[in-house]
Amino acid sequence: MERYYQKEMECASREDMLAIQNERLVKQVQHVWDNVPYYRQKMEQKGVTPADIHGVEDLHKLPFLTKADLRDAYPYGLLAKPLEDCVRIQSTSGTTGRRVVAFYTQHDIDLWEDCCARAITAVGGTNQDVCQVSYGYGLFTGGPGLNGGSHRVGCLTLPMSSGNTDRQLQFMTDLGTTILCCTPSYAAYLAESIHERGLRDQIKLKAGIFGAEAWSEEMRRDIEKQLGIKAYDIYGLTETSGPGVAFECSEQNGMHINEDHFIPEIIDPDTGEVLPEGSQGELVFTSISKEAFPLLRYRTRDICVLSRKACSCGRTLIKMCKPMGRSDDMLIVKGVNVFPSQIETVLLENGYSANYQIVVDRINNSDTIEVLVEMTPDIFSDSLGQITDMEKKLVAALKAMLGIYAKVRLVDPKSIARSEGKAVRVIDKRKI
Repeated sequence: MERYYQKEMECASREDMLAIQNERLVKQVQHVWDNVPYYRQKMEQKGVTPADIHGVEDLHKLPFLTKADLRDAYPYGLLAKPLEDCVRIQSTSGTTGRRVVAFYTQHDIDLWEDCCARAITAVGGTNQDVCQVSYGYGLFTGGPGLNGGSHRVGCLTLPMSSGNTDRQLQFMTDLGTTILCCTPSYAAYLAESIHERGLRDQIKLKAGIFGAEAWSEEMRRDIEKQLGIKAYDIYGLTETSGPGVAFECSEQNGMHINEDHFIPEIIDPDTGEVLPEGSQGELVFTSISKEAFPLLRYRTRDICVLSRKACSCGRTLIKMCKPMGRSDDMLIVKGVNVFPSQIETVLLENGYSANYQIVVDRINNSDTIEVLVEMTPDIFSDSLGQITDMEKKLVAALKAMLGIYAKVRLVDPKSIARSEGKAVRVIDKRKI
């Protein structure tokens, strides 16, 4: 039997949901106009005022926000509440090392946790379950979001964070974990470790909520087979709250968007024109219930399709498919946002040229990233020891910028193929 956390919202009629969205959007636009000079100026440049926005049908009149706006307005330029009303920040890396910081009031956290509770309930979670949250905690939204959602549902919550596999498996077996929340690549690694240690018959898992990185249907089936579970996708962005913006249900065929909090649009990434339902394009979100950091028409850069086709789970919330790619050059490696521009910044700051190549792969179910860097003729050296030292220095600088380990290989000058058009900076070998 299908379970719902907030059935009246998850199964609302289209008319009722539209009425909620219209009311919240009008209120939110006024809130942003009154409290965010940065966005008010963008509205004025477009010749729009709150009086022009009567509901969702007028959403297209508002200006877009992009990651560049978040960088330009950092840290407080998009804050819509006084700092004394804010109780937390979460953060992710930005394009050039300047971080994206999102602010939360207690009300914002409550709503975010409700969204995550909907996701946990949709996979069958109840207060009888033991939910192991193995996403990273701290600034990353994965751990805190699902931790809060698990509390709301009433699960016994294991706030494990990522890594330390021995401890993960000890708690999983000793406490009888039934729901696992982590990245899909870490789930695959845990499955491998469980089999290696002969623990398969001691595992009580029934479901997994896996997000923060791209994964294929083949990987889903493999994880399900290895762990004897149902594996569900979840979607979110730090900029809009974190995981729980959208979640999969028992149908496991696309993610329901929590439309009472986030209005989705699909646009043509080149023209910005809103496309009809069923079209492939760039996903745009408007937060209609957030207080501290309410982004209007935020361009996610994720390419996907929206569908209102009736779902067997009974939810009427619109569905988004898995993101099919991006309209920018961001990579997601081990759940972390990585931009080639960040890597370029580090190389230039350390005296290297901008001739480099990033090779991403997935080996033994874990993402790897290697950066090939051309030496300039003046630093070219045949001394192996010297090259090793230079590589180590770059590894440390990249770790400081990206937050993850990237292997570095210094190569001979002019050894990376030149391109007549756009340089091929990224080679992604992952089958996702």
